Amino acid sequence: MSNQHNETELKRKLGLGAVIALGVGTTVGSGIFSSLGSVAGAAGSSLFLVLAFLIGGIVQIPANFCYAELASAFPEDGGQYVYFREAGSRPLAFLCGWISFWATDPPSISIMALAIANYLAFFIPVHGIVLRIVAVVFVLIFMTLHLRSVEGGSKFQTVITALKVIPFVLIIGIGIFFIKGDLFLSAAPITGIAATGITALLAGVSATTWSFDGMGAACYMSGEIKKPEKNIPKGLILTAFIVLALYVGLTLTASGLLSVDELATSDAPIALLASKIPLIGGYAGTVVAIMAVIVVIGSLSSCIMFQPRIEYAMAKDGLFFKSFAKVHPKYETPYFSIIVQCAVAIILIFATSLSDLLGYFTLVALLKNFLTFGTVLVLRNKPNYKPTYRMPARLLMVGVAMLMTGTLIWSTFIWAPAAGITCAVIAVATGLPVYYFWESRNKKAQKSA
Repeated sequence: MSNQHNETELKRKLGLGAVIALGVGTTVGSGIFSSLGSVAGAAGSSLFLVLAFLIGGIVQIPANFCYAELASAFPEDGGQYVYFREAGSRPLAFLCGWISFWATDPPSISIMALAIANYLAFFIPVHGIVLRIVAVVFVLIFMTLHLRSVEGGSKFQTVITALKVIPFVLIIGIGIFFIKGDLFLSAAPITGIAATGITALLAGVSATTWSFDGMGAACYMSGEIKKPEKNIPKGLILTAFIVLALYVGLTLTASGLLSVDELATSDAPIALLASKIPLIGGYAGTVVAIMAVIVVIGSLSSCIMFQPRIEYAMAKDGLFFKSFAKVHPKYETPYFSIIVQCAVAIILIFATSLSDLLGYFTLVALLKNFLTFGTVLVLRNKPNYKPTYRMPARLLMVGVAMLMTGTLIWSTFIWAPAAGITCAVIAVATGLPVYYFWESRNKKAQKSA
């Protein structure tokens, strides 16, 4: 049986639609339900709110250009791990996967599963241990789906992504006919309009950056995309424009139906927005709860689909437990990696304090993203770097991508400096010894062979 596992490889079964579904499905998550209010508070005016999402989305596009070029050069599973490895830094590549497995990927699954259960509580009164069991059931459902078939998982991801976009399109499509022009001029009380205005706009742009995170999800599955040299760049760029159009349309509608004060002070800005739209208003709570469930299901499904690919890639290189490289002989999926990651997520569902603690590793994860964009500059002169897609104005695009991630790094550091530095030290202190252990074992195996 083990020979069968070793001989079975992941196949290229996914098309352009899967690239877009993964990117949009991962990016448009529960964050938009709260970020609309936080960006409104930072921007200080309705006009700046719209501009913040427009500019914020445009300056995130270079990150997708970077991922498109890197993925076209190395169309294999593993994403960032592969780019660090090819750039010549196996220790950084290992730490990338080590941090993902222990600190960022399973917690994201547990948090989203709990969010779905909480939103369902709007319809069914569940709480305590029952709520956690419901969250576990969702993890098990999508674990089974993505374990049994990458095509079936991809089809579901495409459908759920379409379903999560449709309600936003309806709110925008109906709401735009009822917007009030004078509300675009609404502003929160600010002083020193000239200087503070620009500062407020920049603060608003900065506050949008989390809303655009996740667009490069398909890069982790590059080895399973058909015609990756065409489909990955096209899919990543289309993803960026779809998300941008969706967010700008939503903020435009919100700014024409609600004052910036209402948006900034609301705990549920999208529910408040829906309540102002005729035909929808009377059912706003129900509509938004359904939207939230669908949106988070799409993100949960996406994460369970692509995240286990990084450990699979590491295990193939001998830098992680060998079992993670196993591919199911019938289903042709990295089943062991999927099962273990979901198992860790289920443990975290019952250990919320631990899950909250792992949130401090966000700073390390952002540093990883920052360095990933830098690999383009390292790789460009290497003979093995032959991307089929080359981004326009490479230095400018890389610079903007690193600048935007740097903004997030700074804001995250300010939020919890001591915890962030501690987590970075823990990641390096635990990861490097394990890396050198596996590397020494790999060298011994090569010598004996």
